[in-house]
Amino acid sequence: MRSSTLFRRINRHPVQPRAAHSLTKSVREVCVPPVDSIVEYGAYIQGKKVCAPGIVESLELVREHNKNSDGANAFVWVGLHEPEAPEVEWLSEVFGLHPLAVEDAVKAHQRPKVERYGESLFMVLKTVAYLDHDELTANSEIIATGEIMVFLGVDFVVTVRHGEHCPLTLVRERLEDKPKLMNRGPAGVLHAIADHVVDQYLQVADLMQLELEEVEATVFADVSSRDINRIYQLKREMLEMKRAVTPLQSPLSALPQRRVIPSEMREYFRDVGDHLSRVCEQVEASNELCSSILQAALARSNALANEDMRKISSWVAILAVPTMIAGIYGMNFDFMPETKQVWGYPAVLAVMITACVLLHRGFRRNGWL
Repeated sequence: MRSSTLFRRINRHPVQPRAAHSLTKSVREVCVPPVDSIVEYGAYIQGKKVCAPGIVESLELVREHNKNSDGANAFVWVGLHEPEAPEVEWLSEVFGLHPLAVEDAVKAHQRPKVERYGESLFMVLKTVAYLDHDELTANSEIIATGEIMVFLGVDFVVTVRHGEHCPLTLVRERLEDKPKLMNRGPAGVLHAIADHVVDQYLQVADLMQLELEEVEATVFADVSSRDINRIYQLKREMLEMKRAVTPLQSPLSALPQRRVIPSEMREYFRDVGDHLSRVCEQVEASNELCSSILQAALARSNALANEDMRKISSWVAILAVPTMIAGIYGMNFDFMPETKQVWGYPAVLAVMITACVLLHRGFRRNGWL
């Protein structure tokens, strides 16, 4: 009921995207902002957070300050977690966000990308997190993925996060503790978010590398079907991480050339791009290593199976000799060799033992036993 009412009230007060410094009256009166999915918001002037009663009032305060100050980097930062469509649409009315970007932010499950809509920028980042398990099962999830969407404008940053991991609270607190960093403006916030996400990539990639090294050690010691299942599971998770990390490399490398990124911030984004390249190389190497380990495990498993089959076949051949002799003499015919002799029984046993010993020696010499 709340969402539908909110949507109707928004539609009664349509607002076109604005380039002016002040908000129109219809936006100020549109309705109270949604609170269910908003994690935090604030106006930042000269690197410090300024208290304001609401998002609309914060934006008005920022635009008034930027209008009266040359080269000011005052902006509003709004953070949301898994919002519903009406909530994002309300913010699109306030900040003039593009409908296509708003639709992507609501639906999630987007490919990492950077899109420009007029004077604003829309960036999608895939997040990853390593999940610890006491014991891995066939259904265990090792890497969890999520998304962070960033709307970047001249005087605002709107972040939309999907997933329970990789919160941006630490990023906000770190920037607020250092006004010099916050004074870089919206581009500085985007850099901090991208740097935080790429650092998470590095941590997860290192943990996955340790997992692979542990599995690699067990493959050449002793391998079982359980180990092969674990390797295959790691391979699947590595592919999931590769899909999250690799597509971001191209848009992030092109980001410093975007007009909305100030020249003094471009070297910072290039540094994040270098870190991402390192992650991509490590993920690719780990993925290839995982494939090699899987092939080695399968080959090792087949070799062990062949070795077991050789042992079984050798013992079957050895036991076949006394079985055959006993079967022949068990037919109880009257006219059979040595059946009337006193030493016939010991002689047959001696022949059986001699044949079994010779076969066992031959198989051991050939490496079958």
